[in-house]
Amino acid sequence: MRKIKYIAILPSLLFAFFSCANDKESNTNPGTVTNPVEGNAANTTYKPAFSGQTRINGIQTNTPYQVDVITSALTSPWGIKSLPDGRFLITQKTGTMRIVTAAGVVSEPITGIPAVNSGGQGGLLGLCLDPDFATNKMIYWVFSEAVAGGNNTAVAKGKLASNEKTIEGATVIYRAIPANASTLHYGGRILFDKTGNLVVSTGERSVLETRPLAQSLTSGLGKVVRITKEGQPASGNPSFGVAGSLPELYTYGHRNPQGLALNPNTGEIWLAEHGPRGGDEINRLKAGSNYGWPTITYGIEYSGEKVGAGIQQQDGMEQPVYYWDPVVSPSGMTFYTGNRVPEWQNNLFIGALSGMHIVRLAIENNKVVGEERLLASENQRFRDITQGNDGALYAITDGGKLYKIDKK
Repeated sequence: MRKIKYIAILPSLLFAFFSCANDKESNTNPGTVTNPVEGNAANTTYKPAFSGQTRINGIQTNTPYQVDVITSALTSPWGIKSLPDGRFLITQKTGTMRIVTAAGVVSEPITGIPAVNSGGQGGLLGLCLDPDFATNKMIYWVFSEAVAGGNNTAVAKGKLASNEKTIEGATVIYRAIPANASTLHYGGRILFDKTGNLVVSTGERSVLETRPLAQSLTSGLGKVVRITKEGQPASGNPSFGVAGSLPELYTYGHRNPQGLALNPNTGEIWLAEHGPRGGDEINRLKAGSNYGWPTITYGIEYSGEKVGAGIQQQDGMEQPVYYWDPVVSPSGMTFYTGNRVPEWQNNLFIGALSGMHIVRLAIENNKVVGEERLLASENQRFRDITQGNDGALYAITDGGKLYKIDKK
């Protein structure tokens, strides 16, 4: 196990104490204020819709913390969840799951999982555990499924066998339609909301023919859907008042949403999604809302051309809570609920792929008030992050590493 020690600098200039009665946030100093962490030129000259929507002041953790490499033996890990006994269940893009102990012992591949199409950005993606996992051992996961007509973002469930070597009764419970030959932009995160229903993010599959479907209420692409454990539309989903609209839809207008997190204080769902060149977003989801892609965006095409009309605001479309230009490529994320590092309480932690760091966002009244970049010196593409039963953060990287981040 490799240990990397981080000694925080004593504070010189501090934020005012944070408080938010609605979010039940504690009065915790988030750290030393610094210049914005992004110093590179933006891809566009687009202006934010409000102050603090991008390039907020930097913050620096003052509590000394330590980073341990638990293992480097994983193969393209994609999703991670903490098991009740303190071990971790991890999906690997190629189509297998592994269990890893806190000491870094990696299990043999778990069998019984439906085949995935691991080409491009596809594979075995996000996962979550049933709220009653301790007794029923049920697991839910997202994967790219090869079907007639191309590939789907699909959701499956199954029971972890008592010997932990296989998944029993694996069943596909949901498919985002239509299928397409593209192997890009699957989305792929999944979690249980406070009502016990599944929330799943799907991408718009990238290609120009499917991109407009992010705005279509008759398509499952570029959406967040809310379904039961059986894959049926959940009770209480929004009514869009459009003929043929899919009853499982919760929000729409998303590009490639690879991060989902439940705010434990409010029960609200937060989402991270990839923009093109610029325009990575953090969104707070409101049932029935349109998040704009591809009509509005703070990014441009990879060619340098405008996306559509090149607009960033339109009535009836939600603004991101925060965006990045240039991109960091946000992936899996979690809210920190531990008390090991006081500055981190209620902060949002996000794995950054092209950014090759972990984003820490301090949030007050649903606005970002500070940003920090952690583990940038590791030069890793951080794919997902979760909080362990011990209150530490655990992050996986495309390079096969599992990190523990905790108070020194």
